[in-house]
Amino acid sequence: MDSLAFIAEQRIAEAMREKDLNSPKWKNKPLPLEDDRFVPEDLKMAYKILKNSGYLPPEIEERKQIKKLEDLIACTEDEHERLKQMKKLNVLLMKVDAKRPNASSISSQHEYYRQVVERITVRSKTVKK
Repeated sequence: MDSLAFIAEQRIAEAMREKDLNSPKWKNKPLPLEDDRFVPEDLKMAYKILKNSGYLPPEIEERKQIKKLEDLIACTEDEHERLKQMKKLNVLLMKVDAKRPNASSISSQHEYYRQVVERITVRSKTVKK
């Protein structure tokens, strides 16, 4: 028996003595599997290591930024600030679209686009002379 297997056996025996492995939460249930079916085979291990280290793939980071901007647009009262955030969102969506073969632009999602347009009105500022 090599040293790594020996250490593993010791840790398992210790966990069994402390009742860590007999938790009803996991008893007779399979371990949860990660959904990585969209990750290419040659990148699965690298992505798993990065995820376990606290890093996310760039695609996920971009999706988080998009969601954050959408939430900010939805709750912003100032129309000019909302327009500014929509421009940022548009640039971010164009970057995502440029990286993939299928379009994901906001205009391709007709119902969502209609709702956004209905919520946004920009009033021009009148200049006093």
